[in-house]
Amino acid sequence: MPLMDQGGRTLTIAVVEDNPRIRDLLEEEILDEGHTVLAYATAEAFLSSLQASQKLDLVLMDLMLPGMDGITCLKQLRQDNTLNSAPRVFIVTALNDSEKRREALDNGADDYVLKPDLFNRLPEILQAQLRR
Repeated sequence: MPLMDQGGRTLTIAVVEDNPRIRDLLEEEILDEGHTVLAYATAEAFLSSLQASQKLDLVLMDLMLPGMDGITCLKQLRQDNTLNSAPRVFIVTALNDSEKRREALDNGADDYVLKPDLFNRLPEILQAQLRR
């Protein structure tokens, strides 16, 4: 059963992930929960797609992307005034590195999630976002 709230609210979630298998799995899971997904293979594609009228609730951003990495993209997103409201950004990575975690959080990430934990945590993440 989808996690939409009782008012029928759905989330718009951007997934920025270069691995097509992980990107597709995330997209499928989010769609199954009744939400909208915008999927991107690179940080550059994600940033160039942003529009002032666009409302993003959540961004799941891979840390290690080709070209611009997730933290650099996060910094640009936080400095950019294109969006009407700043989305929550979760850095998603296979890298269990306390320094990278601190760097991500210091630059405006709302959380740093290890990929092995992401699929187990995704329903909780979406539900928490609906309550915001």
